[in-house]
Order: sequence, then C-alpha cells, then structure tokens
Amino acid sequence: MLSLEKPIPDYRNKALANAAILVTLTLVTMLYAMSVTIANVSLPQIKGALSATTDEIALIVTFSIIATAVGTPMTGWLTARFGRRNVLIWSVTGFTVSSFLCGTASSLEELVLYRIMQGACGAPLPPLSQAIVVDTYPKEKIGSANAIFGMGVVLGPILAPTIGGYLSETYSWRWVFFMMVPCGIASLIGVLLFIRQKGALSKLHLDWTGFLSLVIAVAAFQFMLDRGERLDWFDNWVIMGCAITAVIALYIFVTHSLTSERPFLNPKLLLKRNYLLGLIFAFIFGLLNFTPITLLPALLQTLHGYPDSIVGEILGIRGTGTLLGFTFMFLGGSKIDPRYTMFAGFLLQGISGWYMAQFSINLTMFDVLWTSWLQGLGVGMIWVPLTIVTFSQLDETETAEGASIFHLIRNFGSSVFISITIAIMIRTGSMNYSTLSQNVNPLNEAFIFQDSLFATWSVSGVQRLASLSDEITRQAMMIGYLNAFYAFCMTAFAICPFLFLAKVRKE
Repeated sequence: MLSLEKPIPDYRNKALANAAILVTLTLVTMLYAMSVTIANVSLPQIKGALSATTDEIALIVTFSIIATAVGTPMTGWLTARFGRRNVLIWSVTGFTVSSFLCGTASSLEELVLYRIMQGACGAPLPPLSQAIVVDTYPKEKIGSANAIFGMGVVLGPILAPTIGGYLSETYSWRWVFFMMVPCGIASLIGVLLFIRQKGALSKLHLDWTGFLSLVIAVAAFQFMLDRGERLDWFDNWVIMGCAITAVIALYIFVTHSLTSERPFLNPKLLLKRNYLLGLIFAFIFGLLNFTPITLLPALLQTLHGYPDSIVGEILGIRGTGTLLGFTFMFLGGSKIDPRYTMFAGFLLQGISGWYMAQFSINLTMFDVLWTSWLQGLGVGMIWVPLTIVTFSQLDETETAEGASIFHLIRNFGSSVFISITIAIMIRTGSMNYSTLSQNVNPLNEAFIFQDSLFATWSVSGVQRLASLSDEITRQAMMIGYLNAFYAFCMTAFAICPFLFLAKVRKE
C-alpha cells in the first residue's frame, strides 16, 4: 500500500555525520597546535644532542613559525586549485611524515629543514578546518560547534608539553616528535572517512612574484635576526648579505603589490582603520605569545636543573590559563567592549613579564607556575576581542584574504621577538659575565675570607676557580634572561594605551 506521507529525513544520521566531521577537524587542529609548543620543552636536550648554541637551537622554533606564516596565505589558492579534501589529506600526510623525520634528525640542519616542512604542511590545517566546520553546521549551531572546535586549539598546547616532557625525560627528545605520528595517522583516517569534496575546482590566480618576494624577504630577515648576535651583526658578510637581500625582496614585494591588478596580498585592506590597527595589535600579540615558552625551558633546565617532565607541566599550566581566558570570553566576555578585554589581556601579560623579570637565581616552582598561568590567561582574553576588532570593518568577500594577512603578521611577530629576546639574553649575559669576572682577583678584599665564606669558590686551586667561573656564568646568564623578560613586559605595557584607538560599533 502506497503512503502519501513525505518520508521523514533522518536527522539523527546527519547529526552523527556532522559530529564525526567536527571530531575529526578538532583532532586535526589539535595536531597542529601540539607542534607549536611541543619542541620547546626539549630544546636544552636537543641543544646538547646536536651540539648547538642557544641562538642556533632557536632556529627550530622560529623557522617553523615562519614556514607556517608564509604557508597560511596560500590556503585559499590550494583549496581552489586542488579541493579542500585533497589539501587536508596531503597536509596531514606531510605533517605526519615530517614529524617522524624530525625525530630521526641527526644534525641541526636536518631538524630545521624537517621543522620547516612541518610548519608548511601544518599551515593550511587550522583555517581550512574552521572553514569546513562553518560550512557543515547551520547558523544556529555554529557557535556551539566553534566552541568544541576551539578546544582543539587550546588543548594542544596543554597536552603537548606535558606528555612530551615525560617522554623526553624517560626516553629522549626524539619522542616528542614521534608522539605526534599516531595522532597524525588517526587524523588522516578521519579525513579519509568523513571529509567530502565540496564545490568545483577552479584555477584561482596566484601572484607568484608577490609570494616569492615575500618568502625571500621574511626568510632572509629572520635568518639575520637569528644569527646576527653570534656572527657580530653587520661586521659579517653573511648578515650583510641577508639584510641586503631582505631589503631588495621587500622593495619588490611592496612595489609589485601597489602596481599589480591582483596582488598576493591586497594593500587596499590597510585603508580600513580597524583592520590596520588590528594588524599592529596582532603583531604585538605575536611578539608576546611564544617568547616565554621558548625562554623558560632553557632557563629552568640549564640554570636550575629542572627535569623535562616538570618543565612540561609548567608549560601545560600556561595552557590552562589560556583555557580559562577562552572560557571567560565564551560565557560572556565577548559582550564587553573588546578594547577593555584586550587591555586587560595585555596588562596581565605585562604584569606576568614584570614579575618574571624579578626572578632571583633561587626562584621557586610557585614563582614560575603562577606567572606562566597569568601569562596564559592574558593570551586567552586577547584572542577573541582581537579578531572582533580586526575584522569588524571587512566585507565577507575580504575576510579570507584579511585573515591570511592577519595570521602572517602574527606568526612573523612571534619569530621576530623570539630571536630578539635570545639576542638580548646572549649579549647582556656576556656583558655581565665580563663585569662580574673583573671582581675575581687576589686583590679583592672579599677573598681574604675565602676559607670561611667561600667553601667551594676560590682563586686558589683549579677546581675552586672552575666552580667560581661556573657560578659567575650562571649569574650572568640569569641577568640576561631577566633583561629579556623586561623587554617582554615593556612591550606588553607599551601597546595598552593604543588599544583604544580602535573604533567599536555601538549597538
């Protein structure tokens, strides 16, 4: 018997399919977020294993960030040219393979190359995953879906250093990279099973002149910052060559962008006040974001002998602060004037950096934990209002390109300030070593009491003199780290008054 009733759509199956897509994309995003912080916990161990200096080992972090920064604006072109499913498959595959190769690296050069591959392959994952989430869910459910999706971004920096620290301490630094391989395989299986192709492919134009000139300018400038202090800056022909290359490439990029009909990055977007200010704020946010988690592991492990597991827990605590900041914004903080919440976030980062700059050589675990947590809370409170202000004046057709520039500027700021603070630490540490060591001589009256006051430090005897030299080195390096934290907090405080230049639409 034929029924005249319309068939009832199977909403339950659709909901399950959407949930599977959301879980897969959250895992994919968490995989990328893990890579951002996972290497930091083992930097001192990698430094010793690969016989690298402090500034050389920073290349592992900075060039991965640069690769991500440059690769992110290409996501739109790759998606239009090859399809979002194919881009996800190849990106996750490349990311997983490069993570495995990072664990097998036998030299610093190899590890930096594999980290560049990891950053480039991971660049399309967050923006593409978020775009698919928005397309999958109806408008009334996008908020809830984005909240779950955002958990991947937040949980990655919590889980990665915590688990990575224990693996590094128990086995070796290579396992912080190997641990991402199973997650990568699980993500790839999810993409193959649940992500479907959508929309026809198109031959979207890519401005190769603008893209390549930007890549060369950013890479040359970053290498100059990373190696400048070690090679004595412009007294070295390599640094001079990098500086000249960066200036020429930047000139080509700017002039080409101003004269081309379809430039790689549209300069007309900078005419919108909030967007231009948002890029400046994003650059400062990038300056502050990764600097503490790059400096703290080396400080704690080199000067205080903290094991990798404890350092991983400290970095994980920072992530819980970020989680609380995101939760606050999700539960109602987004209704507050975004300029006030950004001000509060940058102020918290500045306060955290100020107290970090007051650390003594005998700092306690509690000192590091609460300052790291406070810094993470500031990060969580800045992100949402920063995006609201930046994109408030852009049309829907401009959002994708605007987001590409936004993430490029933010990541570039992160890599630049890591290099600058490490240069400050090395330069001022060396200067203070020279100053402190001037007092180590037999004519110093303090050494009259060396037998009673300096049980292990003395100018007489090779072993005692060596112990004294080690302590001077330790004290000088600590002063260098404190100077880097001063630069961090002053940067955070300096941007606070300018946040109110942004215009906020009154309801």
